[in-house]
Parts: sequence; C-alpha cells; structure tokens
Amino acid sequence: MEDNKTDKEILTKGLKQLAICLVLMFLGPIMLHISFSNKDKPLYILLLIISIVLCVLAISFLAIGINTIMTSMFKKK
Repeated sequence: MEDNKTDKEILTKGLKQLAICLVLMFLGPIMLHISFSNKDKPLYILLLIISIVLCVLAISFLAIGINTIMTSMFKKK
C-alpha cells in the first residue's frame, strides 16, 4: 500500500491563498456597502466596479486555495 504524505510547501501555498481570500472577503463587501451608500459621489461607478471585482477574486481565491490544499494532501507521489 502506498503511503501518501502531505506536501508541506504546497500546503503553505494553499493556506496563503486562503489568507488572501479572507482579506478579500471582508474588503469586497465593505467597499460594496460604501459604494452603495454614496450613489451621488463622482467615483460611484469606479468604486462599485472595484468592489465587485474584489468579491469575485475572493470567491476564486477560495476555490483555488481549497483545491491547492486538497492537492497537497491527496496527490500521489
């Protein structure tokens, strides 16, 4: 039977991606709330676009980070 061990380097890479995701998960919705509360300001559209992009990046970093962690644990060598 083959013994699978966790690759520590790939695991730390996945944890870093999840840490970036955590920051983006707070930053995106906060900026989205700020942009919706200031509809009359001139930078409304720009702030709205940036906040939506940050929310999408948070979701993608979450998926990539979980996939990286799973790869580090279950990939056969």
